[in-house]
Amino acid sequence: MTLAGYLAVDSGGSGLRVAVGVPGRAPSARRETREPVRTGARGIDPAHLMEQLIPMARELATEAGLDELAAAVVGAAGFASLGDALRAELPDALARELGVRRVALAADAVTAYAGALGSRPGAVLAAGTGLIAIGTDLTGWRRADGWGHLLGDCGGGAWIGRAGLEAALRAHDGREGGSSALLTCAEEQFGPVRELPGRLYPRTDRAAVLASFAPRVAGCAAHDPISADILRSAARHMADSAAAVCPADGEPEVALTGGLSKMGDPLLVPLGEELARRLPHARRVPPEGDPLHGAVRIAAELADGRLMLPGEPTMLHIVDATRTRSDKTGRIPLTRTLPEQEHPGNQ
Repeated sequence: MTLAGYLAVDSGGSGLRVAVGVPGRAPSARRETREPVRTGARGIDPAHLMEQLIPMARELATEAGLDELAAAVVGAAGFASLGDALRAELPDALARELGVRRVALAADAVTAYAGALGSRPGAVLAAGTGLIAIGTDLTGWRRADGWGHLLGDCGGGAWIGRAGLEAALRAHDGREGGSSALLTCAEEQFGPVRELPGRLYPRTDRAAVLASFAPRVAGCAAHDPISADILRSAARHMADSAAAVCPADGEPEVALTGGLSKMGDPLLVPLGEELARRLPHARRVPPEGDPLHGAVRIAAELADGRLMLPGEPTMLHIVDATRTRSDKTGRIPLTRTLPEQEHPGNQ
């Protein structure tokens, strides 16, 4: 008897997290890398993703005792705007190298949604360095914000950190709206604030640097009115995004995921108040899992033919992958060794 399983992938800024398993059971094996998938002129690089993923997938399938991988889900940061090459190449590549029959390529916000709420109507605020809200009534997807730290991500970690540093610089200048508490924190963390522009502006990881100051804002909120007001403003922005995507009918659920969920009462209390005001018909719930858990859920439901989440090309792209190579049994051995010229990294 053939044991068929699924492959679930979460591709983010810190690398790949990969799991395999059998529908109806917890994942049998997991692994991760520390190398993020490259992006370039074509967007997310499918060859670089495959170069990392294929060896891991084969090893994990062998470890789990699987004969084949019937379904694969790849959730990728940036997929909505940078996923053209993945959509064009990855389904056939997964079919060719692993024998996968059904493939779902998803925005990381979708896997975050599936991890938090599963296949139920509602809205999810994914709030870390950035911020994006995603919602569905199970007929289509809606998203709000997620435009990056220069154009949006309002209420996210970088937004909070930038507002805190602005208040520190106002105190340094003697302008209204300054916070001496945040000025002290800024100089402890970054050195003299007059040197901050030169330290910050040239960096390619500005958003992460700004977000690193957000916990200092939360730490000052109990005794510093300016810090508390920054977090109340962040909560209003977050609720605005949730309200923009949450279904208007029924009793949808709303969940918060990401690093800001650990900010504690200074942010979570005003956020709860704003959500109750903006979405009185919705029910606030804790997230059930993270984006890898969401990829596992989608993969298991895809393998079983019971996926309820709606498909859309830039959000959740579902493909019946072409089986371009097979042995006499119709399956591609997961332990097959690729000839050197076939390795994705050599194409």
